[in-house]
Amino acid sequence: MSQLANRLFDAGCVQFGTFTLKSGIISPVYVDLRLLVSHPPLLRYVAHALAEVARELTFDRIAAIPYAGLPIGTALALEMDRPLIYSRQQIKAHGTRRAIEGTFESGETALVVDDVLSRGGSKLEAIALLEAAGLIVRDVLVLVDREQGGAEELAQRGYRLHAVLQFTNVLDALRESTRITPAQYAEVMAYLRRS
Repeated sequence: MSQLANRLFDAGCVQFGTFTLKSGIISPVYVDLRLLVSHPPLLRYVAHALAEVARELTFDRIAAIPYAGLPIGTALALEMDRPLIYSRQQIKAHGTRRAIEGTFESGETALVVDDVLSRGGSKLEAIALLEAAGLIVRDVLVLVDREQGGAEELAQRGYRLHAVLQFTNVLDALRESTRITPAQYAEVMAYLRRS
């Protein structure tokens, strides 16, 4: 996984500075996997890595979380030849007015797929929409777990997290390859311990 961590950094998907996360947390590091769409070989590599984890799980549909999770979910669906659905962030007032795009049957199991997990909030919002439509959710798959309490929050609600990369492993790989300085490593590790 060191190679994947380094490739994500080289593509600009791991950035250091001062960032406000969706949860409102101020972070010295940002994981921007939306950039994967501009790097098809890396997106393919990510899909393969996710598929290695997903093959161990039981599900009927891949349920991607827009927006960052949608290209990743699509790539995974193509890699595994499995059907994809996704929940809309806003239901249109015209057309079909569906909350969930794609075909599915009530009672089917959905594997929720997203890019990154910090806290569990956006995953739980997506799961609520899927469950309201009659789908069963047991597992959430992300590329990177930032290790900031999200796995625990999901577990408290009965969902299992599966992550290709733990963020501390990403940091270790970047430090070992000298892509980040010892000071950057220390700053982010201290931040992770506080959160």
